[in-house]
Amino acid sequence: MTEKNHYFEQVEECVGFLRELLPFIPSIVIQLGTGLGDLAGQVQAALTISYGEIPNFPTSTVSSHQGNLIVGHLHGTPVIILQGRFHCYEGYSSKEVAFPIRVLSLLGVRTLILTNAAGGLNPAIAPGSIMIFRDHLNLLGDNPLRGPNVESWGPRFPDFSVPYDPDLTGLALMSAQLCKLDNVITGVYACIPGPSLETPAETRWLRGCGADAVGMSSIPEIIVARHAGMDVLALSVISNVNDPDRMQPIILEEIIAAAAAVQPQLERLIIEVIRRIHAGEKSIHHPTNHLQDGTR
Repeated sequence: MTEKNHYFEQVEECVGFLRELLPFIPSIVIQLGTGLGDLAGQVQAALTISYGEIPNFPTSTVSSHQGNLIVGHLHGTPVIILQGRFHCYEGYSSKEVAFPIRVLSLLGVRTLILTNAAGGLNPAIAPGSIMIFRDHLNLLGDNPLRGPNVESWGPRFPDFSVPYDPDLTGLALMSAQLCKLDNVITGVYACIPGPSLETPAETRWLRGCGADAVGMSSIPEIIVARHAGMDVLALSVISNVNDPDRMQPIILEEIIAAAAAVQPQLERLIIEVIRRIHAGEKSIHHPTNHLQDGTR
């Protein structure tokens, strides 16, 4: 069996399984990252299923990622919650990491809202900020679209001149204002393989590349979502800010705690965004609030 046929069959098996199992297919999926899984507790769940029960789904090995797919209503809006994700540093390829998003795109999900915890690189960013992705750097050394392309899933060479939906970015910034959140910015996210954290020289180099924050996740899922024609809103909680001239030890438990401290604000933002998407307000453009020349 060819690589294309094997992967295609795995995806199709999973699509068929979920199509039979899910009580309905929401148009929005929210993927929750490190220390940010509690939003799932606010969902009026119609179905919760462990990743381990879903055919061909990877299994998360990171303790802060619970590993559940939840279908239900979040403050009245139908959603799918991916409570936890997979990472290349766990030994998965980027194609395997993005497998759930490929499956959900084929089920008809049209919008991906993705969260993670990241380290700040731009000194203008304060720890505890929520950064909306404006652009990204894929430094994984892998791409989930490598190998044979399935034309019905998306084009061989997808355009990434506008990787993040401007309407969703504007809607998120407007929602931040309505929620009276003054810590929401936009910026450029760099994704590295991990699991080792950045050295001072790497931190300095990433800054020079134009990255405002760095993490080890999310980009494979985003690439597959865009390949499938989905709209993407990606949000990083900035847990700390790295200074290459005065580097401090970066402790995972501290990253999780910092993400958890900002979680209530992130939850308010996401709930407001999905409420407005559900109400059909996504097409409204709004000015962006981005970092430039080291200032907010």
